[in-house]
Amino acid sequence: MMTYVEKSGLEVDAGLAAFIETEALPGNRIAPEAFWARLARLVAELMPKNRALLARRDQLQQQIDDWHREHGAVASDPTGYEAFLKRIGYLVDDPADFSIETEGLDPEVSTLCGPQLVVPVSNARYALNAANARWGSLFDALYGTDVITREGELAPGAEYNAARGAAVFARAAEFLDGAFPLSAGSHAGVRGYRVAHRNGVAVLTADTEAGPVGLRDAEAFVGSAERGAASVLLLKHHGLHAELVIDRESAIGRTHPAGLADVVLEAALTTIEDCEDSVAAVDAADKIGVYRNWLGLMTGKLEDAFEKGGRTVTRRLNPDRSYVAPDGSTLTLKGRSLLLVRNVGHLMTTDSVFNADGEPIGEGLLDAVVTVLCGMHDRENSRTGAIYIVKPKMHGPEEVAFACEVFGAVETMLGLAPNTVKIGIMDEERRTSANLKAAIFAARARVFFINTGFLDRTGDEIHTAMEAGPVLRKDDVKSERWITAYEDRNVLIGLAAGFAGRAQIGKGMWARPDDMAAMMSSKLGHPNAGANTAWVPSPTAATLHALHYHQVDVFAAQQRRHNQPVPPLSELFSMPVLAPFALSRAEIVRELENNAQGILGYVVRWVDQGVGCSKVPDINNVQLMEDRATCRISSQGIANWLRHGLTSKDELFEVFERMAAVVDAQNAGDRLYQPMAGNEHSIAFQAALDLAIHGADQPSGYTEPILHARRVEVKRLGGER
Repeated sequence: MMTYVEKSGLEVDAGLAAFIETEALPGNRIAPEAFWARLARLVAELMPKNRALLARRDQLQQQIDDWHREHGAVASDPTGYEAFLKRIGYLVDDPADFSIETEGLDPEVSTLCGPQLVVPVSNARYALNAANARWGSLFDALYGTDVITREGELAPGAEYNAARGAAVFARAAEFLDGAFPLSAGSHAGVRGYRVAHRNGVAVLTADTEAGPVGLRDAEAFVGSAERGAASVLLLKHHGLHAELVIDRESAIGRTHPAGLADVVLEAALTTIEDCEDSVAAVDAADKIGVYRNWLGLMTGKLEDAFEKGGRTVTRRLNPDRSYVAPDGSTLTLKGRSLLLVRNVGHLMTTDSVFNADGEPIGEGLLDAVVTVLCGMHDRENSRTGAIYIVKPKMHGPEEVAFACEVFGAVETMLGLAPNTVKIGIMDEERRTSANLKAAIFAARARVFFINTGFLDRTGDEIHTAMEAGPVLRKDDVKSERWITAYEDRNVLIGLAAGFAGRAQIGKGMWARPDDMAAMMSSKLGHPNAGANTAWVPSPTAATLHALHYHQVDVFAAQQRRHNQPVPPLSELFSMPVLAPFALSRAEIVRELENNAQGILGYVVRWVDQGVGCSKVPDINNVQLMEDRATCRISSQGIANWLRHGLTSKDELFEVFERMAAVVDAQNAGDRLYQPMAGNEHSIAFQAALDLAIHGADQPSGYTEPILHARRVEVKRLGGER
């Protein structure tokens, strides 16, 4: 039972009020009375605008639905379709050419290129692990993943496999030869590394059978340090650092000819601490947990203790790393990622706070206020004083402008300088993709990031064209030309707006966390496309993906691309519909099973256990990272086929029942798991079925309204069912 207290005409959850007054406000020189009075004014001013924007979404969607009912798919009249979208205001005129004006950005988002982690901030251990993933062991990443084959003599095994270790050494030497080549020979032939001095300046020397050699680029050696028994040699390439850890007495170092115990890479330059898609936060208690962890990251005091190997381990934020530069001065590098925070979108309201009319306020408004308030405690994160907020699920430039208005109001409310709060624009809804230049222009004074998100973007594509006809199978969508146009437009419009060397252009998530070999083949395309960063699902993946930013000079790639023509809107709107009888009955059933199994596997953890993002085995038992974006695709795909008669409600119920048994079996080892098959009381099963059957009626095809309502139902019944 939630208890509320009155604050300046607002009804505020008592726990949230206590958190703000006793944890978030102290030290910020804002009196509680002033905070609540200002929040009440902000809510009164901005909630009507928020509601109007959501109503505008619904109005536009209704008009698009009507057009498709009359004309069919876009391909039937592409010119007429674009003219129609302009007439109703879905498409707006592009502004004149401009460059973004954002000031005060940290180098991690302006001049450095590297991986970006996304992690649920609700899980303290994950949040800390991600923040600490600024540095990662290349040896561990290679040895522990399928980047090196797990077959035959290279299989990892229960004990250390020396043959596999040798393969790790060889792969690491390949990396070093590419990023830090020697003046002669290969790192594979080095028998020792040492620091020599010439004219009072330290230089790195490698001893080989042919004699001592230096680095081809002597300036790539930038420092050294002693850490216990290990000597650390610091190198730099494309702005990224790498440590050679020399320790001939360690278990690994004694097996390497040069005593190389590890190569530690600067990896996750930035991390998005997520309050949105990877989090299941449905009430005040959940939101407090999210905000408290974010506050702990900002103060540097967040800790998490857990049992590992029979002992208690306490995870904390890593300290900075110190070295002696070649000239003898002290060099200090950050030990942690630059932390960004992703707020929720404009859609949902929260019963954490009710306004003067007794209505729940916008969850996005509450996120903006509280995450910025917590960000004001920053002790070790941004070196410029910036607060970085990634804003998802915005539909077009007017919604981007509204987000900027919200952040401006929060700055005024909390006494911050204008544009202290920076905005990351998630280009994941079609109205934003189609109007991206105008959306960036609306945020030109505070934008630090644009990012493509294939998963949500596909879900919105399906929902927007729901009435056009039956959609392709979700795996077939990936090869359609609209996806290429979407990705290319994002990069090229960003470059034309002056992002190069100033702000991030990002790419989306690798969703198969156990398939690192495939990731290494695929994600090299992201920096090659001119993207400063791309999302990865784990610290290990960040370490491996960092190799790509040594292979590719991103700024050179951006220079190569900056004059390429932007794909036209006709390409962006080119997603086809299925031809009649294009699929056999068996293919239709298989796709329904695939989508239903994915929805059930994700939703059961979300609704019953409050897990917002996790590895979920698919129908083929391949572990996939699932969040609300993947769920949105699957549910919209089924809803579309239901709308166009490729399936029926009766068939869907039968498919979901069968797939529930599959998911039950996949989760048999989870002691918290509640079976769904044959369980008429399973709220999770009903939620999954609702997402499919009622998917066409959900706002923009989002899963949040159903998931939130069903999770609240479980919690009110006393917890997990």
